[in-house]
Amino acid sequence: MRYLTAGESHGPQLTTILEGVPAGLELLAEDIDNELARRQLGYGRGRRMQIEKDRAQILSGVRHGKTTGAPITLVVENKDWTHWKNYMGAEPLTESQEKNMKRQISRPRPGHADLNGAIKYGHRDMRNVLERSSARETTVRVAAGAVAKKLLKTLGINVAGHVRMIGGIESNYNGGMTLEEMQRVSEESPVRSLDEQAAEKMMKAIDDAKSNGDSIGGIVEVVVEGVPIGLGSHVQFDRKLDSKIAAAIVSINAFKGVEFGIGFEAAKIPGSEVHDEIEWSKEDGYTRKTNRLGGFEGGMTTGMPIVVKGVMKPIPTLYKPLQSVDIDTKEPFSASIERSDSCAVPAASVVAESVVAWEIATSLLDKFGHDRIEEIASNLSQYKSYSQEF
Repeated sequence: MRYLTAGESHGPQLTTILEGVPAGLELLAEDIDNELARRQLGYGRGRRMQIEKDRAQILSGVRHGKTTGAPITLVVENKDWTHWKNYMGAEPLTESQEKNMKRQISRPRPGHADLNGAIKYGHRDMRNVLERSSARETTVRVAAGAVAKKLLKTLGINVAGHVRMIGGIESNYNGGMTLEEMQRVSEESPVRSLDEQAAEKMMKAIDDAKSNGDSIGGIVEVVVEGVPIGLGSHVQFDRKLDSKIAAAIVSINAFKGVEFGIGFEAAKIPGSEVHDEIEWSKEDGYTRKTNRLGGFEGGMTTGMPIVVKGVMKPIPTLYKPLQSVDIDTKEPFSASIERSDSCAVPAASVVAESVVAWEIATSLLDKFGHDRIEEIASNLSQYKSYSQEF
């Protein structure tokens, strides 16, 4: 499977085309809308979430509630487009319109793609960069992820996400919940935390940052259960599934780090406390006593839950703007202010679920077939029996 996205933050719509989704998968617009709604929630979101009520239109590849195997087109309209037609329209500007253009941006914001993108593509108005580099693009990545999640769930694989840390406030959750409980508890929390006491402190940290005109980041965690042994491969660097998931995580706007299982903690302790000992039983086949490596060895899944964390930096758009340089005058100025969130970590948790789900679904189809959901399910079932008895 693969997909492309198109569209700008204040353009008419965001679009994604998904290719390679197998035929026969039950898929409704509400499956996607539920995920889009989750992305818009979370303590610390800005006013944009009050304007946009994201809904997906399925324009191809689905007939009477089931995928056909053809490319799927998903569209999410930007309701705010009505206020931006004169600034973001595709038609050339008249001379008078160009003179009256008041929203040209020549002051790059530190931490954004503004300056690098402007230099790379030769844009004097950096709105051409920031409109596409905006995290608004993750809307349709979540839409694509919703399709991947539906595919995985149909095949007995489930995904959950939660927030580990916001602004230095860390959740004390150390396991014990089922995946279903994790989904429910995180969904009920305004910051998607599994630790109620930590959640209160996280919300206060967000309030403090907002009142100071600042922003804060955090750490999210995605857990995937039901994945069979052997997705990915050890034979080439670009076939390792953990590397693909790592790339997907850091592709999310403002994400700067990723780790699996105990991650960087493995650098501090001996190997005897890192590696997961192997067990076998007739009922469960091969399992591990622990899951410190987060479900991966040699670029392949071990059959244990996949556990991956992503680190999100604070959003760089601040209401007490940092210093920058005007690219036209070369004079120092305070950076431009665009409407923004004080903290988007809870929403980013949903995005992380989506990109991880997509990579796992893609790898699953690479191993078990691409054409029909019934055929894929049959192949997966046979493989599970084979690996259990191996």
